Amino acid sequence: MTVSASKYAIKPNDLYETEPWATHAVCRALRQLGLAQNGRTVWEPAAGNHKMVEPLLEAGAKTVITSDICEYSQRHTATFDFLKNGVATFVPTHFDIVSNPPYGPSNRLAVKFAEQALTRCNGYVALLLTAKFDFGSTRKHLFRDNPRFAAKVALLDRISWEDNGKTGTEDHAWYIWGPREDSVSCPKLMYERNLAKL
Repeated sequence: MTVSASKYAIKPNDLYETEPWATHAVCRALRQLGLAQNGRTVWEPAAGNHKMVEPLLEAGAKTVITSDICEYSQRHTATFDFLKNGVATFVPTHFDIVSNPPYGPSNRLAVKFAEQALTRCNGYVALLLTAKFDFGSTRKHLFRDNPRFAAKVALLDRISWEDNGKTGTEDHAWYIWGPREDSVSCPKLMYERNLAKL
C-alpha cells in the first residue's frame, strides 16, 4: 500500500484523537492475549479530550487515570508531561498504560514515549503507532530485543483523525508489551478492524 503525504496541518501538541472503534479493537486484542482490563487501573498519559476513556471503561477497566501535557477538557486527573516529569504521584503502584502518544518528527517522540512507558509501567503497555513503527533498526530494544513485546495489532481500517469520517493517509497498529515480569518467546501478529464497517 502506498503512503502519501498528509494534507493536514500539524496540530499543536500532536492532538490527534483516537476514534472509539480503534480503542475497542485494542481491548479485544488484549482479551485474546489474556490481558483483559477487568478490575484493572489504566493510565492514559496522552488523554487529550478523553476519547479513549469510555471504551476502556466499557471493556472492564476499574479506573482510567488521565493526564496530558496541557489541559484540554478540564477533566484530567493531572496535567503531566509524560516525557519530562518525574514520579507520577497520582497513579497507584500497579497500573497499565493504553495511549495514542505524540509521534513527533520521524517518530522520535513516540520512541521516547514507548521507552518511558516501559520504564514507568509494571503492567502491560499498549500504544497506537504507525504500522511501520517496528521497522526501524534503532528500535530493536523495543521489539526484537525486548522480552516484554507481546503483539502487534494491525488495523485494517484507517482512522479518521478529524472526527468527520475522512481517513488519514497512514496505516496504524497497536503495539502491546506485557507486564514487567512477563517474558514472551514469540510475539503475535494480530488484525483488527472497525466492526461498524462490517
